[in-house]
Amino acid sequence: MRDEAKTIARGLQKRDPDLLDRLIQQYQYRLFRYLVYVTGDKARAEDFFQETWIRVLERGHQYDGKSKFEAWLFAIARHLVIDWQRAKKTQSLDALTDPQQENPLQLANEKEPSPLHQVLSREKEADLHTSLEKIPAIYREVLVLRFQEELQIEEMAGVLSIPVSTVKSRLYRGLDALRGALQGGTA
Repeated sequence: MRDEAKTIARGLQKRDPDLLDRLIQQYQYRLFRYLVYVTGDKARAEDFFQETWIRVLERGHQYDGKSKFEAWLFAIARHLVIDWQRAKKTQSLDALTDPQQENPLQLANEKEPSPLHQVLSREKEADLHTSLEKIPAIYREVLVLRFQEELQIEEMAGVLSIPVSTVKSRLYRGLDALRGALQGGTA
């Protein structure tokens, strides 16, 4: 992993277009999905997606390869959203969520399950998405990073700029709040 991170760091410092193409190819779905969940708006997520990659190109020399590239990438995206919120005088990520917005981007599987499984899966996903919207954004964000984007706790701490212990407590409280929301209550 260290060698890959160092290779990425060297390529970004040289502004290697082939490397940037490979990185976009590798992380585009995960980054976009994260931005859709954080903003609740597909169009806004597209804008942040583009701006994130522009920042990677502009500030690639700042990536030193000591941490995973994906943690650095997600931190850039998160900070863009936070900066936008501050400019709009929004108090939290909750304010970005539009309850009338369609479900986040659905990515197609290569192996198609049966129609029954598809329907059941969509219902479960819709219930989960609805329940995620009910819990505070501070918990929703850590749950999405951990279980959807599959970041490690240490990586999440880097992305969120908070201590590992805070990540753990937010995960615990977030799971508890999500459990309550799934059972029909509110967080």
